[in-house]
Amino acid sequence: MPVHLYWGDDEASRNRAVEALVERLLDPAWASINLSRLDGNDSIQAGRALEEARTPPFGAGARLVVLQRSPFCSQCPAELAPLLEASLPLIPAECHLVLVSAAKPDARLKTTKTLRKLAEEHSFQLPAIWDGEGLIELVARTARELGLALEPAAAEALAEAIGSDSARLASELEKLSLFAAAGPAGAGPISLAAVEALVGGRSTSSLAVGDALLAGRPAEAIALVDALLAANEPALRIVAALTSQVRGWLWVALLERQGEQDVAVIAKAAGIGNPKRIYVMRKQLRGRSPAGLLTLLGQVLEVEAALKRGADGGDAFRDGLLLPRPGD
Repeated sequence: MPVHLYWGDDEASRNRAVEALVERLLDPAWASINLSRLDGNDSIQAGRALEEARTPPFGAGARLVVLQRSPFCSQCPAELAPLLEASLPLIPAECHLVLVSAAKPDARLKTTKTLRKLAEEHSFQLPAIWDGEGLIELVARTARELGLALEPAAAEALAEAIGSDSARLASELEKLSLFAAAGPAGAGPISLAAVEALVGGRSTSSLAVGDALLAGRPAEAIALVDALLAANEPALRIVAALTSQVRGWLWVALLERQGEQDVAVIAKAAGIGNPKRIYVMRKQLRGRSPAGLLTLLGQVLEVEAALKRGADGGDAFRDGLLLPRPGD
Protein backbone atom coordinates (compact mmCIF):
# COMPACT_ATOMS: atom_id res chain seq x y z
CA MET A 1 0.00 0.00 0.00
CA PRO A 2 2.17 2.90 -1.24
CA VAL A 3 1.58 5.97 0.91
CA HIS A 4 4.21 8.72 0.94
CA LEU A 5 4.51 11.36 3.67
CA TYR A 6 6.64 14.36 2.67
CA TRP A 7 7.01 17.21 5.16
CA GLY A 8 9.32 20.09 6.02
CA ASP A 9 9.85 23.79 5.29
CA ASP A 10 12.22 23.19 2.35
CA GLU A 11 9.55 23.65 -0.30
CA ALA A 12 11.94 23.43 -3.24
CA SER A 13 13.34 20.06 -2.14
CA ARG A 14 9.86 18.75 -1.36
CA ASN A 15 8.64 19.67 -4.82
CA ARG A 16 11.68 18.08 -6.49
CA ALA A 17 11.02 14.86 -4.59
CA VAL A 18 7.37 14.85 -5.68
CA GLU A 19 8.26 15.46 -9.32
CA ALA A 20 10.92 12.74 -9.20
CA LEU A 21 8.28 10.31 -7.92
CA VAL A 22 5.88 11.37 -10.66
CA GLU A 23 8.53 10.87 -13.33
CA ARG A 24 9.55 7.47 -11.94
CA LEU A 25 6.09 5.95 -11.51
CA LEU A 26 3.84 7.46 -14.17
CA ASP A 27 3.57 6.38 -17.77
CA PRO A 28 3.71 9.68 -19.70
CA ALA A 29 1.07 8.47 -22.15
CA TRP A 30 -1.43 8.10 -19.30
CA ALA A 31 -0.26 10.97 -17.06
CA SER A 32 -3.24 13.23 -17.76
CA ILE A 33 -5.57 10.53 -16.42
CA ASN A 34 -3.50 8.93 -13.69
CA LEU A 35 -2.09 12.04 -11.99
CA SER A 36 -4.19 14.17 -9.63
CA ARG A 37 -2.94 17.27 -7.81
CA LEU A 38 -5.21 18.46 -5.00
CA ASP A 39 -5.15 21.03 -2.20
CA GLY A 40 -5.65 19.81 1.36
CA ASN A 41 -6.69 23.27 2.56
CA ASP A 42 -10.05 22.35 1.03
CA SER A 43 -11.57 19.46 3.02
CA ILE A 44 -13.60 18.44 -0.04
CA GLN A 45 -10.41 18.03 -2.08
CA ALA A 46 -8.75 16.16 0.81
CA GLY A 47 -11.63 13.69 0.85
CA ARG A 48 -11.49 13.43 -2.92
CA ALA A 49 -7.79 12.52 -2.68
CA LEU A 50 -8.68 9.51 -0.55
CA GLU A 51 -11.35 8.46 -3.04
CA GLU A 52 -9.07 8.78 -6.07
CA ALA A 53 -6.26 6.88 -4.33
CA ARG A 54 -8.64 3.89 -4.10
CA THR A 55 -9.25 3.93 -7.87
CA PRO A 56 -6.96 1.65 -9.94
CA PRO A 57 -4.98 3.37 -12.72
CA PHE A 58 -6.05 3.36 -16.36
CA GLY A 59 -3.68 1.94 -18.94
CA ALA A 60 -0.02 1.44 -18.12
CA GLY A 61 1.93 2.73 -15.16
CA ALA A 62 0.72 3.75 -11.72
CA ARG A 63 -1.78 6.28 -10.41
CA LEU A 64 -0.48 9.17 -8.26
CA VAL A 65 -2.61 11.40 -6.07
CA VAL A 66 -0.60 14.35 -4.71
CA LEU A 67 -2.26 16.23 -1.86
CA GLN A 68 -0.42 19.47 -1.08
CA ARG A 69 -0.99 21.08 2.36
CA SER A 70 -2.23 17.75 3.67
CA PRO A 71 -4.32 18.14 6.85
CA PHE A 72 -4.01 14.54 8.03
CA CYS A 73 -0.99 15.07 10.33
CA SER A 74 -1.87 18.51 11.69
CA GLN A 75 -5.36 19.92 12.16
CA CYS A 76 -7.31 17.07 10.65
CA PRO A 77 -11.05 17.84 10.35
CA ALA A 78 -13.18 15.46 12.39
CA GLU A 79 -15.02 14.12 9.34
CA LEU A 80 -11.76 13.23 7.51
CA ALA A 81 -10.09 11.14 10.24
CA PRO A 82 -12.44 8.14 9.98
CA LEU A 83 -12.44 8.44 6.18
CA LEU A 84 -8.63 8.16 6.21
CA GLU A 85 -8.74 5.11 8.48
CA ALA A 86 -11.29 3.42 6.21
CA SER A 87 -9.53 4.34 2.95
CA LEU A 88 -5.93 3.30 3.66
CA PRO A 89 -6.52 -0.49 3.54
CA LEU A 90 -8.39 -0.09 0.24
CA ILE A 91 -5.61 1.64 -1.73
CA PRO A 92 -4.43 -0.71 -4.53
CA ALA A 93 -0.75 -1.58 -4.76
CA GLU A 94 -0.39 0.27 -8.06
CA CYS A 95 -1.76 3.53 -6.57
CA HIS A 96 0.31 6.07 -4.65
CA LEU A 97 -1.08 8.63 -2.21
CA VAL A 98 1.46 11.44 -1.65
CA LEU A 99 0.71 13.61 1.39
CA VAL A 100 2.74 16.84 1.41
CA SER A 101 2.90 19.49 4.15
CA ALA A 102 5.29 22.13 5.45
CA ALA A 103 4.68 21.40 9.13
CA LYS A 104 6.17 18.54 11.08
CA PRO A 105 3.54 15.82 11.69
CA ASP A 106 1.88 16.06 15.09
CA ALA A 107 2.88 12.79 16.74
CA ARG A 108 -0.02 13.02 19.19
CA LEU A 109 -2.69 12.63 16.51
CA LYS A 110 -4.21 9.22 15.82
CA THR A 111 -4.07 9.92 12.06
CA THR A 112 -0.32 10.59 12.30
CA LYS A 113 0.27 7.36 14.20
CA THR A 114 -1.74 5.43 11.63
CA LEU A 115 0.09 6.95 8.68
CA ARG A 116 3.54 6.41 10.20
CA LYS A 117 2.83 2.68 10.46
CA LEU A 118 2.15 2.50 6.74
CA ALA A 119 3.78 5.43 4.96
CA GLU A 120 7.22 6.00 3.48
CA GLU A 121 8.20 9.19 5.33
CA HIS A 122 10.72 11.82 4.20
CA SER A 123 11.54 15.12 5.90
CA PHE A 124 12.75 18.22 4.06
CA GLN A 125 13.88 20.71 6.68
CA LEU A 126 15.93 23.84 6.13
CA PRO A 127 18.88 24.44 8.47
CA ALA A 128 18.87 27.52 10.66
CA ILE A 129 20.79 30.52 9.34
CA TRP A 130 23.34 30.12 12.15
CA ASP A 131 23.99 26.44 11.37
CA GLY A 132 27.03 26.65 9.09
CA GLU A 133 27.51 22.88 8.79
CA GLY A 134 23.81 22.41 8.08
CA LEU A 135 23.91 25.03 5.30
CA ILE A 136 26.88 23.30 3.66
CA GLU A 137 25.05 19.96 3.87
CA LEU A 138 22.00 21.62 2.24
CA VAL A 139 24.21 22.72 -0.66
CA ALA A 140 25.76 19.24 -0.98
CA ARG A 141 22.38 17.48 -0.81
CA THR A 142 20.81 19.77 -3.40
CA ALA A 143 23.77 19.23 -5.72
CA ARG A 144 23.39 15.45 -5.36
CA GLU A 145 19.68 15.69 -6.14
CA LEU A 146 20.52 17.63 -9.31
CA GLY A 147 23.28 15.19 -10.27
CA LEU A 148 26.06 17.78 -9.88
CA ALA A 149 29.55 17.60 -8.38
CA LEU A 150 30.96 20.40 -6.21
CA GLU A 151 34.41 21.25 -4.95
CA PRO A 152 34.33 21.53 -1.11
CA ALA A 153 35.35 25.20 -1.27
CA ALA A 154 32.55 25.87 -3.75
CA ALA A 155 29.99 24.30 -1.39
CA GLU A 156 31.16 26.53 1.46
CA ALA A 157 31.02 29.63 -0.74
CA LEU A 158 27.49 28.82 -1.90
CA ALA A 159 26.37 28.28 1.71
CA GLU A 160 27.73 31.72 2.64
CA ALA A 161 26.31 33.42 -0.45
CA ILE A 162 22.80 31.95 -0.41
CA GLY A 163 22.10 30.79 3.14
CA SER A 164 18.96 28.67 3.45
CA ASP A 165 17.16 29.93 0.31
CA SER A 166 16.84 26.49 -1.27
CA ALA A 167 14.90 27.67 -4.33
CA ARG A 168 17.63 30.17 -5.23
CA LEU A 169 20.26 27.54 -4.44
CA ALA A 170 18.82 25.13 -7.01
CA SER A 171 18.63 27.91 -9.60
CA GLU A 172 22.24 28.98 -9.00
CA LEU A 173 23.48 25.38 -9.16
CA GLU A 174 21.80 24.84 -12.50
CA LYS A 175 23.37 28.06 -13.79
CA LEU A 176 26.77 26.99 -12.46
CA SER A 177 26.47 23.56 -14.10
CA LEU A 178 25.95 25.21 -17.49
CA PHE A 179 28.91 27.48 -16.84
CA ALA A 180 31.12 24.52 -15.90
CA ALA A 181 30.02 22.51 -18.96
CA ALA A 182 30.88 25.41 -21.25
CA GLY A 183 34.39 25.76 -19.80
CA PRO A 184 37.58 24.54 -21.49
CA ALA A 185 37.69 21.44 -19.28
CA GLY A 186 34.14 20.47 -20.15
CA ALA A 187 31.72 19.11 -17.57
CA GLY A 188 33.37 18.74 -14.18
CA PRO A 189 32.99 19.70 -10.54
CA ILE A 190 31.74 23.23 -9.93
CA SER A 191 34.69 25.29 -8.70
CA LEU A 192 35.10 28.08 -6.18
CA ALA A 193 36.10 30.43 -9.01
CA ALA A 194 32.81 29.73 -10.79
CA VAL A 195 30.80 30.50 -7.65
CA GLU A 196 32.70 33.75 -7.08
CA ALA A 197 32.20 34.77 -10.71
CA LEU A 198 28.50 33.98 -11.04
CA VAL A 199 26.94 34.05 -7.58
CA GLY A 200 28.76 36.72 -5.62
CA GLY A 201 29.61 37.09 -1.98
CA ARG A 202 28.12 36.31 1.38
CA SER A 203 24.42 36.66 2.08
CA THR A 204 23.70 39.53 4.41
CA SER A 205 21.65 39.15 7.57
CA SER A 206 21.47 40.65 11.01
CA LEU A 207 23.14 37.49 12.32
CA ALA A 208 26.09 38.10 9.99
CA VAL A 209 26.37 41.61 11.45
CA GLY A 210 26.54 40.15 14.96
CA ASP A 211 29.14 37.58 13.90
CA ALA A 212 31.36 40.35 12.52
CA LEU A 213 31.04 42.35 15.75
CA LEU A 214 31.87 39.30 17.86
CA ALA A 215 34.97 38.69 15.73
CA GLY A 216 36.13 42.26 16.34
CA ARG A 217 35.49 43.49 12.79
CA PRO A 218 33.23 46.55 13.25
CA ALA A 219 34.00 47.96 9.80
CA GLU A 220 32.74 44.75 8.19
CA ALA A 221 29.66 44.89 10.43
CA ILE A 222 28.93 48.45 9.26
CA ALA A 223 29.27 47.38 5.62
CA LEU A 224 26.76 44.58 6.23
CA VAL A 225 24.40 47.02 7.96
CA ASP A 226 24.64 49.36 4.98
CA ALA A 227 23.71 46.48 2.67
CA LEU A 228 20.69 45.62 4.85
CA LEU A 229 19.55 49.24 4.98
CA ALA A 230 19.96 49.53 1.20
CA ALA A 231 17.69 46.48 0.89
CA ASN A 232 15.05 48.36 2.94
CA GLU A 233 15.51 46.34 6.12
CA PRO A 234 14.17 48.52 9.00
CA ALA A 235 16.99 49.76 11.23
CA LEU A 236 15.07 48.95 14.42
CA ARG A 237 14.53 45.39 13.23
CA ILE A 238 18.30 44.99 12.72
CA VAL A 239 18.88 46.33 16.25
CA ALA A 240 16.25 43.99 17.72
CA ALA A 241 17.93 40.98 16.10
CA LEU A 242 21.38 42.12 17.28
CA THR A 243 20.15 42.72 20.82
CA SER A 244 18.64 39.23 20.99
CA GLN A 245 21.80 37.69 19.54
CA VAL A 246 24.22 39.46 21.92
CA ARG A 247 22.00 38.81 24.97
CA GLY A 248 21.97 35.12 24.05
CA TRP A 249 25.76 35.08 23.86
CA LEU A 250 26.01 36.87 27.19
CA TRP A 251 23.70 34.37 28.93
CA VAL A 252 25.63 31.42 27.51
CA ALA A 253 28.98 32.92 28.56
CA LEU A 254 27.76 33.70 32.09
CA LEU A 255 26.18 30.28 32.64
CA GLU A 256 29.23 28.46 31.31
CA ARG A 257 31.43 30.50 33.65
CA GLN A 258 29.20 29.29 36.50
CA GLY A 259 29.81 25.70 35.38
CA GLU A 260 26.40 24.96 33.85
CA GLN A 261 26.72 22.23 31.19
CA ASP A 262 23.09 21.25 30.49
CA VAL A 263 22.29 22.78 27.11
CA ALA A 264 18.54 22.62 27.78
CA VAL A 265 18.96 24.71 30.94
CA ILE A 266 21.20 27.20 29.14
CA ALA A 267 18.80 27.47 26.18
CA LYS A 268 15.83 28.10 28.47
CA ALA A 269 17.66 30.80 30.46
CA ALA A 270 18.91 32.48 27.27
CA GLY A 271 15.48 32.36 25.61
CA ILE A 272 16.77 30.18 22.75
CA GLY A 273 14.16 27.84 21.30
CA ASN A 274 16.52 25.25 19.82
CA PRO A 275 19.02 23.84 22.37
CA LYS A 276 21.21 22.56 19.51
CA ARG A 277 22.16 26.16 18.83
CA ILE A 278 24.06 26.24 22.14
CA TYR A 279 26.76 23.99 20.66
CA VAL A 280 27.30 26.50 17.83
CA MET A 281 27.33 29.44 20.23
CA ARG A 282 29.90 27.75 22.45
CA LYS A 283 32.27 27.52 19.49
CA GLN A 284 31.69 31.19 18.67
CA LEU A 285 32.34 32.28 22.25
CA ARG A 286 35.67 30.51 22.80
CA GLY A 287 38.06 33.07 24.25
CA ARG A 288 35.32 35.70 24.71
CA SER A 289 34.68 37.19 28.15
CA PRO A 290 31.26 38.17 29.52
CA ALA A 291 32.67 41.68 30.12
CA GLY A 292 33.38 42.12 26.40
CA LEU A 293 29.90 40.90 25.51
CA LEU A 294 28.38 43.31 28.03
CA THR A 295 30.27 46.16 26.36
CA LEU A 296 29.00 45.04 22.96
CA LEU A 297 25.43 44.90 24.28
CA GLY A 298 25.84 48.47 25.56
CA GLN A 299 26.94 49.60 22.10
CA VAL A 300 23.92 47.99 20.46
CA LEU A 301 21.60 49.65 23.00
CA GLU A 302 23.26 53.00 22.22
CA VAL A 303 22.36 52.46 18.56
CA GLU A 304 18.76 51.68 19.54
CA ALA A 305 18.52 54.83 21.65
CA ALA A 306 19.89 56.95 18.80
CA LEU A 307 17.40 55.48 16.33
CA LYS A 308 14.50 56.17 18.68
CA ARG A 309 15.70 59.78 18.99
CA GLY A 310 15.34 60.07 15.22
CA ALA A 311 18.94 59.56 14.04
CA ASP A 312 19.65 58.33 10.53
CA GLY A 313 20.07 54.54 10.47
CA GLY A 314 23.55 54.47 8.98
CA ASP A 315 24.79 57.28 11.25
CA ALA A 316 23.34 55.61 14.35
CA PHE A 317 25.18 52.36 13.66
CA ARG A 318 28.45 54.11 12.84
CA ASP A 319 28.36 56.27 15.96
CA GLY A 320 27.29 53.41 18.21
CA LEU A 321 29.63 50.72 16.91
CA LEU A 322 32.70 52.62 15.74
CA LEU A 323 33.07 55.59 18.09
CA PRO A 324 34.46 54.92 21.58
CA ARG A 325 32.00 55.35 24.43
CA PRO A 326 32.76 57.81 27.25
CA GLY A 327 34.87 56.07 29.88
CA ASP A 328 36.10 53.29 27.51
